[in-house]
Amino acid sequence: MSGVPEPAAVNAALVRAGVAARVTAVVPLSGGASSATYRLETEGAPLILQTAAAGTVSPGGLGRATMVAVAARAGALGLPVAPLLAVLVAEDGLGDGAVTGFVEGEALAPRWLKRAEYAQARAALTGQCAAALARLHRAPLEHWEGLALAGGSGAEQLERSFALYRLLGVDVPAFDLAFAWLKPRMPTAPARCLVHGDFRSGNLLIDQAGLAAVLDWELTHLSEPAEDLGWMCVNAWRFGVWDRPVGGFGTREELLAAYAAAGGDQIAPETLHLWEVFGNLKWGLSCLQLAHDHVSGRVRSVERAAIGRRVSEVSADLLHLVRHGDL
Repeated sequence: MSGVPEPAAVNAALVRAGVAARVTAVVPLSGGASSATYRLETEGAPLILQTAAAGTVSPGGLGRATMVAVAARAGALGLPVAPLLAVLVAEDGLGDGAVTGFVEGEALAPRWLKRAEYAQARAALTGQCAAALARLHRAPLEHWEGLALAGGSGAEQLERSFALYRLLGVDVPAFDLAFAWLKPRMPTAPARCLVHGDFRSGNLLIDQAGLAAVLDWELTHLSEPAEDLGWMCVNAWRFGVWDRPVGGFGTREELLAAYAAAGGDQIAPETLHLWEVFGNLKWGLSCLQLAHDHVSGRVRSVERAAIGRRVSEVSADLLHLVRHGDL
């Protein structure tokens, strides 16, 4: 699929899925590099259509059918998620995607991180995020049975990340250092929970009371709880609010305390640091992958090419984290 979907094509897909709504307009929304997101105007409440940006799943990502199934099961645990209405099939001609209900809120992190009207939300958000993650991580692996989920121990994930790094064929000295630093430290115990995989500012829908919905489950996999917490601390997700290391709104100490208070593990600061280093490295590899998408022609995108230039930022962050232990 290329371009904005036609309302007629979306309506045909909704009819096929048994959804009683008639789309009158399809409005593109700003979103992530790997997904295309649209607001569907209807004669009633609006809906959301999200498809893979390239029409197919990005390397390492989940198909929408699996992704929305995970989100639905997470919703059954009590996490705030958008209600699933339809999963697209090949016959719809709209690519890999799904239609969900519309949840009011702001997704653009630079807005809710800095505007005065979201001050109350920011104050509550560390505890709300910690509680949502603790609830997700407590679910037994049996809760996710029947879903094709990758994952593994930290050591196994690091090994797969290094294989991707070699495949991309770019040498970044700071990445080499991070791989060498992480290799003897990554845990070898088997995965014991499902992690969101991309739980961060930018993938959270925020209203004035705080967390309204958790978005973008396409990087979900099996791992250990500290991975999600470390990912929240990656510098890129602070959007310029450098002195609040948890997503631009909280501190590491607040996050660990709130997570334990909500029934999650007691995670040591050094464990969080380990996964923060891994998270920054993973983001750096994503920058390389997105640049490769553009250069290779898989997805011609100025946005992906521009994100690829952020490898230099990640290099600086990794050097500082390995040397000083925080950022």
